[in-house]
Amino acid sequence: MERHEQARWLPAFLALSLIWGSSFALIKVAVDADVAPVWVALWRCLFGALALAAITVARREAFPRSPAAWGHALVVALLLNSVPFALLAYGETRVSSVLAGMVNAATPLSTLLFALALVPGERLTPGRLAGLAAGFCGVLVMLGGGVGDVALGGAAACLGSTLCYGAGFAYTRRFFADLPDSAAALSTAQLSCATAQLTLAAPLLGGAPGWPGWRAAAALVTLGALGTGVAYILNLRVIREAGPTVASTVTYLTPLWSTLLGVALLSEPLGWRTAAGALLVLAGVSLARTGGAAREKVGHARDQPLAGRPGSRPEA
Repeated sequence: MERHEQARWLPAFLALSLIWGSSFALIKVAVDADVAPVWVALWRCLFGALALAAITVARREAFPRSPAAWGHALVVALLLNSVPFALLAYGETRVSSVLAGMVNAATPLSTLLFALALVPGERLTPGRLAGLAAGFCGVLVMLGGGVGDVALGGAAACLGSTLCYGAGFAYTRRFFADLPDSAAALSTAQLSCATAQLTLAAPLLGGAPGWPGWRAAAALVTLGALGTGVAYILNLRVIREAGPTVASTVTYLTPLWSTLLGVALLSEPLGWRTAAGALLVLAGVSLARTGGAAREKVGHARDQPLAGRPGSRPEA
């Protein structure tokens, strides 16, 4: 990848890693205050949708009008928001935010599996196959301590969220990211759909909402407005400009932030199996990236829809 191309998306990529890396600690604060996991997912989607809608209106950008765009937004919302957010919050009721962040590092591998099926030009090479195998072994190492070291149900929920993210990244690149609407407008549509989905599910699965103390409330607002709002503009920008495989490798860095914040702010332990397994997963991601083309080629007009289109404003 040429240096000037990388410069277009690298700042957004780094900012996204910090924002999403802090999300695990914020989720932990909320679930420790007895906010039901499905309500954590709903609040973060609601606050994210409100933040994105405000940004879209302030920029005088039009919301999507195409039925196809809203149809794809419903699917993306299910894969990238409603289901994985609820699974991750449930997982963190049973495991530490450190382990949740480490398991999340497997997202690029699950993305590759779905990209092979959905994204034209993706091929399974020996290097990528080796990367998938190494990543699978890394997940097994993280879970290898048995029930005495980790609640397997919680870890399985976190792993399930990575599979959803993988499918969501690939689907977004194939059907959603290249739509003509702005990143803010598309992300608003996505999170609005997720909010509607969770509004139906939350009372059935989580009972009455309630409202936690100020600390958990602040965590939820930050998680939604920043981690689920502004971050999705950055995420869509990276997907558009670098492709889903590169975009998903933000999880190279998110475990570093989640570990730092979990250990420093929440006094969570870092076990050797978690660290060793995460290293194997990251090695697998590296093999998978070097074993095949990291960037999907798209047309010039679609390759710079954010800053390069006449009349548009730079995203984020």
